[in-house]
Amino acid sequence: MKQNILIVDDEKSIVTLLNFNIEKAGFQTDVAYDGAEAIKKAEANDYDLIILDLMLPEMDGMEVCKYLRNNKIDTPILMLTAKDEEFDKVLGLELGADDYLTKPFSPKEVIARMKAILRRSNKEKKSSYSSLKIGELTVYPERYEAEIGEKVVTFTRKEFELLHYLANNKGKVISRDQLLSGVWDYDFVGDTRIVDVHVSHLRDKIEPDTKKPKYIKTVRGLGYKLEEPAT
Repeated sequence: MKQNILIVDDEKSIVTLLNFNIEKAGFQTDVAYDGAEAIKKAEANDYDLIILDLMLPEMDGMEVCKYLRNNKIDTPILMLTAKDEEFDKVLGLELGADDYLTKPFSPKEVIARMKAILRRSNKEKKSSYSSLKIGELTVYPERYEAEIGEKVVTFTRKEFELLHYLANNKGKVISRDQLLSGVWDYDFVGDTRIVDVHVSHLRDKIEPDTKKPKYIKTVRGLGYKLEEPAT
């Protein structure tokens, strides 16, 4: 069965270009021309990936992305931006986009980014659903949530993927670049702020005292590790 891609852009020439090349690459496509239509279609259909333009009528791409993630629609998102548009990639990725691409782009580059995102998404679906326990923290991959003692903790998609990645590598020091590659599947050319932002969010949710974290430790000059808390 062909994977289904939602293309969201108000420029018909770009939609036509993407539609032709994505279908030529073996995918099925659907189209929305504004943010409100994109949300309506994303809620009604099960897409494998959404290609989402930043500048849209009705609602911009950031608002659409935020809405979908807040409403537990975890379809992977590839954000499109123009070179002259102000775009904070950290904010965009923090809101739940999986990757971004700057216009003008080649169709081949779009297909390559799509395939990379879909590969990662498929790996996550095939990964073990066994819960992981570290101290009083229990991570439930199939539910995208965790428990601290008896308290249920919920996360954004990327927050949980980061937590799951650290938990799967319990006790190991993981560099920021390794986390960018392992969780975001993309090289941000040394810009690791997105990792630090997400670690901060995780600590807010799972640490009793964020100033003295007992689960996610910073290893100065190296990266982070998630470990059993000291008794």
